[in-house]
Amino acid sequence: MRWTIKPKPKQEDIDALADALKVDDLVAQLLLQRGISTYDEAKHFFRPQLSDLHDPFLMKDMDIAVHRIEEAIANGENILVYGDYDVDGTTAVALMSSYLLSYYPNVATYIPDRYDEGYGVSFKGIDFAEDNGFSLIIALDCGVKAIDKVAYAQKKGIDFIICDHHRPGTILPSAVAVLDPKREDCSYPYDELCGCGVGFKLIQALGTRRGETIDDVIYYLDLVATAIGADIVPITGENRILAFYGLQVINQQPRIGFKAIIDQINKKELTITDVVFIIAPRINAAGRMKHGQHAVNLLTETDMGQALKFAAEIEKFNADRKGLDKSITEEALVQIKENGEIEGFTSVVYHDSWHKGVIGIVASRLIETYYRPTLVFTKSGDKLAASARSVKGFDVYNALEGCADYIEQFGGHKYAAGLTLLEEQYHNFKHQFEKVVKETIEPHLLTPEITIDSKITLKQITPKLMRILKQFAPFGPGNMSPVFMAENVADTGYAKGVGANGAHLKVAVVQQDSYKIDGIGFNLGDKLPLVTGRKPFDVVFSIDENEWQGTVSLQLKIRDIK
Repeated sequence: MRWTIKPKPKQEDIDALADALKVDDLVAQLLLQRGISTYDEAKHFFRPQLSDLHDPFLMKDMDIAVHRIEEAIANGENILVYGDYDVDGTTAVALMSSYLLSYYPNVATYIPDRYDEGYGVSFKGIDFAEDNGFSLIIALDCGVKAIDKVAYAQKKGIDFIICDHHRPGTILPSAVAVLDPKREDCSYPYDELCGCGVGFKLIQALGTRRGETIDDVIYYLDLVATAIGADIVPITGENRILAFYGLQVINQQPRIGFKAIIDQINKKELTITDVVFIIAPRINAAGRMKHGQHAVNLLTETDMGQALKFAAEIEKFNADRKGLDKSITEEALVQIKENGEIEGFTSVVYHDSWHKGVIGIVASRLIETYYRPTLVFTKSGDKLAASARSVKGFDVYNALEGCADYIEQFGGHKYAAGLTLLEEQYHNFKHQFEKVVKETIEPHLLTPEITIDSKITLKQITPKLMRILKQFAPFGPGNMSPVFMAENVADTGYAKGVGANGAHLKVAVVQQDSYKIDGIGFNLGDKLPLVTGRKPFDVVFSIDENEWQGTVSLQLKIRDIK
């Protein structure tokens, strides 16, 4: 692991902010590192306000989209709400369809089959719309590159409104409206919304025209918060406000579908991390293992009895998914070893029987072992399909552009993408991808990095500091949970490996004359020899609360030890 300490802001800036907020230097430093330098900025950060959400009509084409939906409703047209099969897509479809159905009945939903239709807008979906009399499709979390599909729909007299957040190509589809804050000609003040977030801005705009206020659509923010967490978009600016209030909805008044999931877990209050690791995988499992429509059904259900049945069904999908991703990861690791590719700059693996629904997860798992840009391929019809994952600091989307000659279709983000290619091009692509990455990646990016906010002493870890740090939440990209480093600490003699085969490390440490504080390092059991015998060591950690038998105490959540 590389330990990188963030630059410390100027002391005069720390002093000025600490004085303005009446906080200590450490808190002021953490805020400055997050771009917060004034009292007003800190107020917006610590007390997000729904009134600070941007006017949805600032988004390019928003007025056109709203007018077309109003026209469809006035004319009694059938509206099809179409979205991708992942968490962002299914939550967006649940949001848009349930909002429209609250005042207009002629609305249905469509999620493409992951295996039969693949990612995004499909010809089959458009044929379904034609066969069933839909004249308007609202596409969410997809569509900004569906130029041929939208043209196909146009010929059939079907209009498209696209709500997307992926990077557009040089040409936009000929849709009635393309809502995407990443459009170069869109001056919307915040361009990091997820697909569900763009969908929320559309219902916010529709509501404004109907005389509604933001209070009338707060109910939908549980879906938006879930999509923000699952899609790993920055939790800054408008996303921070949406996630903050969305978590309140999840914890205080969750929709029936979420309640059916939450009631099965022993957790009083969910954080964004819980949403990412508890709710999101279950929603995702539907599209991975069966069909994304199962997730939409759960998220729009209003009867608790039926929701519990849907939740049990999705729980089984998730259990099946866990078993598959474990076995495929093991097979992929063997393949890398047998192919003599342990020392490469990339991991590219393929087997025709691997389950398409879990190859993205497997790619992430492989990065845990071989930290480098990774693609996992499987057979999909008469082509090969892959999920790509990257390492911090490297744009895998750009790397795929450098391999475009061998790819049929691709799309995605800096750190995650999907693609298809002809089987005969697999080895050419694999060779080219290795070449492009080797020539463009900075070598240090192939070593995992821990970014440290500040060096501190154990004496600085107090309940008051913890209370303030909790107000930094919700955490995520752009506002990660603060990470600290303490030097020359020593275990008090209690260090031991815990868990299966001693996989995790448990310590109780002191530093000079500080009080003793417990620490837990998950998957750091191999570091035990570094801390025994009261030898001094440096430790990187975040500060956590541990609840045991009704007592809450502070502990170090250890990231690494040297």
